[in-house]
Amino acid sequence: MIPVVSHQRPHLQRVETCMHPGNCETESINSPVTASKSKFTLAMALSATLAWLCSIAVVSSCAAQDGTSGLRCSSHTELLERLKQVAVECVDAPPSGWSGQQTAALLLSMKNLTDTLQRQQLRGCHGNGPGKCPNAEVPDNGGLACVTVANKRYCKPLCNHGHDFGFMRRGRLFDECSEQTRYQWNSQYVGGNTLAVCHESAFQVSGTSSAYFPKDEDCLAVKSSSQLTNGVMEAFAAELKNQGIEGEPQFACLVCG
Repeated sequence: MIPVVSHQRPHLQRVETCMHPGNCETESINSPVTASKSKFTLAMALSATLAWLCSIAVVSSCAAQDGTSGLRCSSHTELLERLKQVAVECVDAPPSGWSGQQTAALLLSMKNLTDTLQRQQLRGCHGNGPGKCPNAEVPDNGGLACVTVANKRYCKPLCNHGHDFGFMRRGRLFDECSEQTRYQWNSQYVGGNTLAVCHESAFQVSGTSSAYFPKDEDCLAVKSSSQLTNGVMEAFAAELKNQGIEGEPQFACLVCG
């Protein structure tokens, strides 16, 4: 259940926050409390909701080693779907009269939540290459599509709309890490695991058209859709094949910076 903040003392207001998607209202039972107390209560309720979402996101990873977790994972999926709906429908809930302290407290909760989910998202692509290959760094304002073929790891950098690569990549669709590269990324950035940097730019000319996410679909928007993600990965697999890299792609993943 989504966290609820209730005050049931005599002559006080009882506040329920987003108990049902699309119903973001406060309910008066007896005489109303002051506006500032109501705003603070709502802020604390939303902050608690975000903290709870963080815990749900962590435990809903559906670890493969737990063969009995099917029911639990299904339940967590339903909860996450409901929470996403609540987040969309309650986006205008915070009143404009919040104090700076209340706003900062909610922003801190959101930042902690975002950091936790980002770390979890990145782990989905870690450790899937040849044993000695380091994890490639995911560019900010973009993402990485990665697959393993014939014990070689290939990663393709992509930039969000409004960003472009720091170097020309039209003839360099992806980078490789394998025994042949001494288990290092054959990147344009020497001596590290950076494959590309996505700089803010009004023009996207450094890469091929497939190296950019669409205007209204940045990396996270694409990753949130299995259909869009499959489209990106299928295009990547076709590019590998066109470069003479034969074999069944394994451990495919898309991660966002």
